[in-house]
Amino acid sequence: MRRLLIVMIAGLALASSLTRLAAQDYSLKEEKQQLKARQKEERKSLKLRGKYLKQSWKGHPVAKSVRVQMKHQMQRNERELREKHKDELQDLKDRQRALKESQKAYSQ
Repeated sequence: MRRLLIVMIAGLALASSLTRLAAQDYSLKEEKQQLKARQKEERKSLKLRGKYLKQSWKGHPVAKSVRVQMKHQMQRNERELREKHKDELQDLKDRQRALKESQKAYSQ
């Protein structure tokens, strides 16, 4: 009877830890999906801003130097956004790696 009780408690503890790990893994995937969706929206928004800026040039006489300056500013914005997204994704990966390592150390 005592062995059965010990086995049942150990089984419940194991099941609860596996459930927690599965839920944690799911939330990591969900977090990555949310990050990618947000980044996609930001890229789309920046692209639209560039499109509308170029359209605004068509109706008005704008000096070539000003046009070139605005074009370079748009390119800088695109580079900054790309770097920001790259850093965010790397931060997410680092957090996930640290979390998995801590779970592995905890389970041992």
